[in-house]
Amino acid sequence: MPDFDLLVIGAGAAGLSVAAGAAQLGVKTALVERDRMGGDCLNIGCVPSKALLAAAHTADAIRGAGRFGLRVPAPEIDWDAVRSHVQGVIAAIEPNDSEARFTALGVTVLRGEARFTGPHSVSVDGQTLTAKRFVIAAGSRATVPPIPGLADIPFWTNATLFDLAERPDHLLILGGGPIGLEMADAFAGLGCRVTVIEAATIANRDDPELVAGLRMVLTRRGISILEGTPVASAEPGPVLVLADGRRIGGSHLLVAVGRRPNVEDLNLEAAGVVTSKLGIVTDAGLRSPGNRRVYAVGDIADPVGIGPRAFTHVGSYHAGIVIRRALFRLPAKVNYAALPRVTYTNPELAQTGMTEAEAREAGSSIQILRWPLSENDRAVAERDEDGLVKLIVSGNRVIGAGILAPHAGEMIGQWTLAIARKIPLSALAGMIAPYPTRSEAGKRAAGSFFAAKLFSERTKAVVRFLGRLP
Repeated sequence: MPDFDLLVIGAGAAGLSVAAGAAQLGVKTALVERDRMGGDCLNIGCVPSKALLAAAHTADAIRGAGRFGLRVPAPEIDWDAVRSHVQGVIAAIEPNDSEARFTALGVTVLRGEARFTGPHSVSVDGQTLTAKRFVIAAGSRATVPPIPGLADIPFWTNATLFDLAERPDHLLILGGGPIGLEMADAFAGLGCRVTVIEAATIANRDDPELVAGLRMVLTRRGISILEGTPVASAEPGPVLVLADGRRIGGSHLLVAVGRRPNVEDLNLEAAGVVTSKLGIVTDAGLRSPGNRRVYAVGDIADPVGIGPRAFTHVGSYHAGIVIRRALFRLPAKVNYAALPRVTYTNPELAQTGMTEAEAREAGSSIQILRWPLSENDRAVAERDEDGLVKLIVSGNRVIGAGILAPHAGEMIGQWTLAIARKIPLSALAGMIAPYPTRSEAGKRAAGSFFAAKLFSERTKAVVRFLGRLP
């Protein structure tokens, strides 16, 4: 008999979700982790970055108090206290992901390096273990580009950034994706000069119309954004030498150009598990075609024809699919038609479903509905009118939504549900939204779909006719 029914490799968000679900269903489960419980999300990703952003946005709010007629001194940034706040947030959440909690759930937690020794077995620091099924949730790490000279100078990634002992004077950020933009916003809010260098365009997976609004706000806040500027080399300083010959110097350098899967140390060849440069190749049900006892979840999973999605909430979503497939034998499959994503700058940039460009590329017949926050009473009352709600509509259904607004991540949920459940646009336009809230902007955008017909001459004629009736 195998030692375990299910063996999970990696105690990040995806692996923890699988292990917790399986153990609570009475499945004999092992969880292997070589580093810290909670993985990147808790220790060096989502949690510390959002804690740092909260401090920065509070400082920005203090600086902007004058627009309400309030006179307050400029915030004094105590870097050690900010770092203590970030570590305190991690410590407060840590018990949810701890070894003690999972042991109490009935999971056998093993600390060490897992390597496959065959299709049915792994070795954990010399101990051979067998299982009926395996779930690989080993995650990903920051990519370091092969820029000449970069390896010879100090630089930070998300794995080391939160250990900075001093506040940067001028932070250079290589990469204008979600991590780069969030950290640009955070460090600028905490009083640092920030320059973002991006070889293409910032937030290039998001809707360009919404990105333009975000770019304007970040630039107005003092962040220097250089786009279409590849880096040719790096020198001590640090100094980045751009392809056009310009030299950009700073006090610190953050590299945030993407992620790469943690596949090298798993000895996947011994298990017959196929990999790509993006991760472990799986079918739409997250099972490895080369070894049907093996599943992959989270950042490391590369479903054929779909591709990986490096979001914590995707890891939890994947866990549900694996539980249904491996334990209940149900035909669950990955479907990203209503997958939300958020860049947690201020304002936040949230997207779900298709962007306008993706819908047009797919050949969909679409209509674009917009409502600016400058036409939203709550935004006006709070003197924070930058932003837009943008809906991509096909027929009488929303197939994509993008929001640029404070707390857009809290607003995108209703549109994710609308896309997933194919809720008619008429129902969304007829929804009662509390006044005054920014969520009214979405309702107004949906209602604009019917405005031309509602206030047409034909409708007016019907109203005049009905008015003549007794």
